[in-house]
Amino acid sequence: MIESFVFIPGRFLVAKRLFSVLVCLLLLLSTARAQTAFKDQTKAVGLALGGPACWADFNNDGWVDICSGGVWINDKGKSFKKIDGTGSAIAADFDNDGFIDLFSYSSLQVLRNIDGKSFKPIKMPKLPKCQSRGACWGDFNGDGFVDLFIGGYEVWSTQTTFPFLVLLNEKGKSFKLVREESLFRARGVTACDFDRDGDLDVYVSNYRLQPNLLWVNDGKGNFKELAGKHNAVATSAGFGGGHSIGAAWGDFNNDGLIDLFAGNFAHVDGRGNQPKSRFLKNLGKKKGYTFQDMGPCGVHYQESYASPSVGDFDNDGNLDLFFTTVYGTASFGRPNQSVLFRNDGKFKVTNVTSQVKIPRLPPTYQSAWADYDNDGDLDFASAGRLFQNQGNKNSWLRVRLHGDGKSINRAAIGAQVRVFAAAKIHTRQVEAGTGEGNQNDLTLHVGLGAHSGDVKVEIFWPNKKTKTISGVKTRKLLVIKY
Repeated sequence: MIESFVFIPGRFLVAKRLFSVLVCLLLLLSTARAQTAFKDQTKAVGLALGGPACWADFNNDGWVDICSGGVWINDKGKSFKKIDGTGSAIAADFDNDGFIDLFSYSSLQVLRNIDGKSFKPIKMPKLPKCQSRGACWGDFNGDGFVDLFIGGYEVWSTQTTFPFLVLLNEKGKSFKLVREESLFRARGVTACDFDRDGDLDVYVSNYRLQPNLLWVNDGKGNFKELAGKHNAVATSAGFGGGHSIGAAWGDFNNDGLIDLFAGNFAHVDGRGNQPKSRFLKNLGKKKGYTFQDMGPCGVHYQESYASPSVGDFDNDGNLDLFFTTVYGTASFGRPNQSVLFRNDGKFKVTNVTSQVKIPRLPPTYQSAWADYDNDGDLDFASAGRLFQNQGNKNSWLRVRLHGDGKSINRAAIGAQVRVFAAAKIHTRQVEAGTGEGNQNDLTLHVGLGAHSGDVKVEIFWPNKKTKTISGVKTRKLLVIKY
């Protein structure tokens, strides 16, 4: 059927202009939503991963390496070679010598990096018996050296709850145990200066129907539990807690404030005291940096959700969520599988796992992001596999921060970066610990969608000092030293 129309010059011009605007909007939208896909490159690069994944550049060659079932050195994105064995670990430069070290929370041992070639244990203080499944680094007392917050888990058969431990760094020479306390059974431990007061606070995901904890730092390494005050317990109203395994910080709505995703394992579909996973929106200074519980926001129910991690996989400017499961088949014969949720903005996510060609993965706690081939898009490790991002045309910026080793720890753990592009503020933080015992790359990655112009970059250092750089070109690595 062919429709007829009457040609009216004025109206035709208006319609033509409207049509042009519509085409431009559609082109911008299609670019920002340009689809990407992932390719399993595990065998091709010679990796044999085991346990949680921790990304860091251990030999300072500009190519991110990975610690998982040992330390694997990246050869320019083409292959990996194992140089050392270690337990599950997180990474930071504890002695400020310029090389990234490790803390194995499975063995409660700090491992010094020897020139990027090997790792040697240092002498540790006498520690109480503790079984841990997660920890995080951070300069908790502001002395320029990273400290440790270690979660304490359990022995289920004896109903033993191990203590959490706070270890302060003694100028890169040793550590001092300043706090041990048995409260709840911790799984994931992750830190963020969510209230922008210049010190790192710690969020702990607890299991066995126990409440999650938000340890607010006074800047001297003294922590006070204030999850209730900040509405960050992440449970259903009127109930004490859930089966939380991991959480991840991220600015999910691009307003410059770092929000929180709290994962929950739930044997029943969000009823009673087994809440679904939820996003917690940071309401900022005027609301006392409390969180608004946004609910699941599109994260569909699965019983055995475990370790979340966040990264902008499609470079559209929104932080996406990868969320693992630890049952292949859950209760009542229901299949469970790890899921990649695309962030559509305004706290709405969509399952795109099959769309981006991620296969059904076996049960896993492994989940961490990094651009291992330096091509401007984020790759990820999970279930013992390395998935390479095949990319799209969206714009991006990578930012690598270095502290001076005096005022700011060398790895700049705790620093925040805000990239201003058009009307959006893209916020990232340098963190050493996410999900349950995993760690994303210390080099920050910011997707910028269809934005093609220069951007403004603001660095908020852990001592509250700021640095602003205007006219920054995109599609590059920006290196900034304190």
